[in-house]
Amino acid sequence: MTHQRPLDGITVVSLEHAIAAPFCTRQLADLGARVIKIERPGAGDFARGYDERVRGLASHFVWTNRSKESLTLDLKQDEAGSILETLLADADVLVQNLAPGAAARMGLSFEALHERFPRLIVCDISGYGEGGPYEKKKAYDLLIQSEGGFLSVTGGPGDEQMAKAGCSIADISAGMYAYSAILSALLLRGTTGQGSRIDVSMLESLVEWMGYPMYYAFDGAPQPPRAGAAHSTIYPYGPFPTGDGGTVMLGLQNEREWAAFCDKVLLTPELATDERFSANFKRSANREVLRAIIVDRFAQLDTEAVIQRLEHAQIASARVNDMQGVWDHPQLKARDRWREVASPAGPLPALLPPARNTAFSPRMDGVPALGQHSQAILHQIGYSADAIDRLRTRGVI
Repeated sequence: MTHQRPLDGITVVSLEHAIAAPFCTRQLADLGARVIKIERPGAGDFARGYDERVRGLASHFVWTNRSKESLTLDLKQDEAGSILETLLADADVLVQNLAPGAAARMGLSFEALHERFPRLIVCDISGYGEGGPYEKKKAYDLLIQSEGGFLSVTGGPGDEQMAKAGCSIADISAGMYAYSAILSALLLRGTTGQGSRIDVSMLESLVEWMGYPMYYAFDGAPQPPRAGAAHSTIYPYGPFPTGDGGTVMLGLQNEREWAAFCDKVLLTPELATDERFSANFKRSANREVLRAIIVDRFAQLDTEAVIQRLEHAQIASARVNDMQGVWDHPQLKARDRWREVASPAGPLPALLPPARNTAFSPRMDGVPALGQHSQAILHQIGYSADAIDRLRTRGVI
């Protein structure tokens, strides 16, 4: 395994807050990029204040900001603009997810920067993208879940009460597409020698993920019904109670698995050819009758016995873990997926990036305190200690 990482030597300057842009740039840092995170003096990224669940630090911030350098700059002051200009002269990528239009007003659009910095890649992340009637609308994760149709297919069966995802899926999707688009832009620059502009819309990122329910409702057809934790169109696929008060998740994908489930799990092989359940669309249409049969069989067994039968029949299944169950998950421990990273609150556990590449080790540096690297960064670009003190006194940093 080499010590060289794919993005070693790449510098990213990021005007970021919340989740989408920080999640993007943290992944660039995982691959070795130097990420300089620009934050407001005094307050910083407002995600720092979302909660205090991680020994006084915010859970979202800890998750999305390891391996970065924090530089405080009040970009409303001219001197801060000069510092940013100096940083961009040596940067490869500028990422920003400020309020719509804010970066352009500060002269940080791709068009304004390209003549001076022709190799600079500029990635803009916003709720709705450039152009269109929603261009200037502010957007947060839950609002995009709503606009993107996600909330229309969540919640319990027969229940009009919608349910948001338990994590920031719209932010995550936008951050992932920004990350992959930046990697593509770096490859393109290697061919053309020129930077390019990337426009990432949170709405479009999430709508891409909504392809299945959208096509299911194609040409005005009814959309998938709300089904709680079960699948809305495949059955049985979802949670089932067991005799000891536990819950097992299971999923069937084809007729071979259905026959094995009836024979080796329910011990009722004749059920496989019952006309009510002989194809998936029939099982889904008659799910309440079938569910009652499954629940009755599982009530005679504890959770472990049900899982053993499912595994013997080669039926996909899972336990329903809470967060502590995930922290303690035996598979993650067996694969040695946890590392320790530094933080202002002391060492914290962090999951290694999911795509393991045997050629290199990902970067796993600390979560920065607000302005932790301001002095070092300014010194690197030629500011003396006295000059840095004066900037701090005037509130520039």
